[in-house]
Amino acid sequence: MESKGFKLSRTKTEYLECKFSSKTQGEEGEGDGEIDKDVTHRIGVGWMKWRLASGVLCDKKVPPKLKGKFYRMVVKSTMLYGSECWPVKIIHVQKMKVAEMRMLRWMCGHTRLDRIRNEVIRDKVDVAPIEDKMRKTRLRWVGHVNRRSTNVPVMRCERLTSEVYEEVEVS
Repeated sequence: MESKGFKLSRTKTEYLECKFSSKTQGEEGEGDGEIDKDVTHRIGVGWMKWRLASGVLCDKKVPPKLKGKFYRMVVKSTMLYGSECWPVKIIHVQKMKVAEMRMLRWMCGHTRLDRIRNEVIRDKVDVAPIEDKMRKTRLRWVGHVNRRSTNVPVMRCERLTSEVYEEVEVS
């Protein structure tokens, strides 16, 4: 990159770093460089926030729409923190959906044995599916990166990368 005129000061530059769980030799069942542990951690943090707010979220005197708003602002945002740079798989989305629906059902005072559909519960508390929110945050993040000016180091790297790909395709 320096041959292309790109100079980077490691002491002055701020950058985003994603440290995903990695598998070390000898450990079985670990994340093998994926985000399994990170997703599980965010779900756990969401449950911790849920427990802190359970006095409000489980109170029958509080209207369901207000509970939903409180849930979106506190619990859901905690669960989705940092998810814009996750390379998610269907299994990760499924884990998030299961945790969210357990919280929403508990909030409404229902169990799965009541056989109330997820859509009915979501409408009752006015909460959109977590997978839609994950998609929106990823798209917003990509948009932020793409709107940056051309002289920002991120865009310089992108230009250099695309130039390298163009050279490889030509030859």
